[in-house]
Amino acid sequence: IKMVADVVDHSNYIAKSRASIEALKSANLLKSVSINALILGESGVGKETLARHILSAPVVDASLFNELLTLIETNSSVIVKNFHKITNYKKLKITLETHKTRIIATASGTISESLMDEFFSLKITIPPLREREEDVLPLIEKFSLEAKEMFGDNSEALFDGKNIVPDLSHNCYSLRRSVYNAYLMNSFGEKEILSMMEQFLSQRIGGRNDYRDLLYLFDVPLIRSGHEKFGSQLAMSEKFGLNRNTLRKKINDYKDKLGFE
Repeated sequence: IKMVADVVDHSNYIAKSRASIEALKSANLLKSVSINALILGESGVGKETLARHILSAPVVDASLFNELLTLIETNSSVIVKNFHKITNYKKLKITLETHKTRIIATASGTISESLMDEFFSLKITIPPLREREEDVLPLIEKFSLEAKEMFGDNSEALFDGKNIVPDLSHNCYSLRRSVYNAYLMNSFGEKEILSMMEQFLSQRIGGRNDYRDLLYLFDVPLIRSGHEKFGSQLAMSEKFGLNRNTLRKKINDYKDKLGFE
């Protein structure tokens, strides 16, 4: 199995939403002018991918300050991740001016306006993925292709990402994880599911009421899938061979976990 770093594609910045298209236009402009630029946004919005689109250069995390200075001294351009973690802005400024090195930086933390003006001629802000709805499905398709390569799937069939419930809580990081999880679950059989459940339960059992306390792990997904497939409690009770009152009680007991309206 390939490592994530060997498969993840940082070169293809997805731009379907208006905000992403504007960011890409600015990035394309930066390809033709040799100025320093800062890309701002939450973690996982695509800042590094956009930086790599602008510039083919070594990438370094700003927290590794000595390594950063070394790369500035030995390269004409550098991509600096987490610029807000710089420990000595004065020394960085001197080193950049001495070696005439260009930087494209990213930051998810707070940087003062005066500091941004001191180092950068252009600032690009990428909104969170939850505000870029048009980008989500293309990203799901991209991550689905990654998953196929990651797990050595040589089939011609393309994994259907439309059935994925996207997790946008941490932007592309959580979205990629939800795609990979869905891809794996789509390939699981009964043996793999039972093995996963066994491993999960082995880490949680040990109390006096384990059977009762953990029964929701079976009941909740069964009720949710039954609700999705059959629609009504009457149909569910008939298909499950379960008394309607018993089913109603279970639904009431698990109402917080089921998430029904």
